Amino acid sequence: MTENATTISNYFGYRDASAAIDWLGRAFGFETTMRFDVEDGSVGHSELRLGDAAIVVFTDQEGYERPPRKGETYGFGTYLTLPDEAQVDKIHAQAVDAGATTVWKPELTEWGNYRCRVLDLEGFEWTFGTHRPGQPAEW
Repeated sequence: MTENATTISNYFGYRDASAAIDWLGRAFGFETTMRFDVEDGSVGHSELRLGDAAIVVFTDQEGYERPPRKGETYGFGTYLTLPDEAQVDKIHAQAVDAGATTVWKPELTEWGNYRCRVLDLEGFEWTFGTHRPGQPAEW
């Protein structure tokens, strides 16, 4: 493995993957590192990076069902660690400016995680915070 390789990646089937790739760049700062379009113009496979995080985006050709929200959240989503509170504030502002829906404004939790949560243009849930999962913490 190379130094920049990831060991876990999420994949997302978007109804309009081309628009999603552009939006993820504007809203969160993802950079497209690979893209394969198929004959009909849809995205067969693409890879995007933000720091050491990598995701896969493709066109949802099957019309996958999205689970309903229960309360303020779906109960699952993607969490990305940011270096500090200022970066959480910045990414929240960028996302909202790009059209994201705020679930949680930037806030400090009881356990010391400064975080925000937004829904992207197709309803996927994204959380950005300062807590690094898997690292010891003093609660």
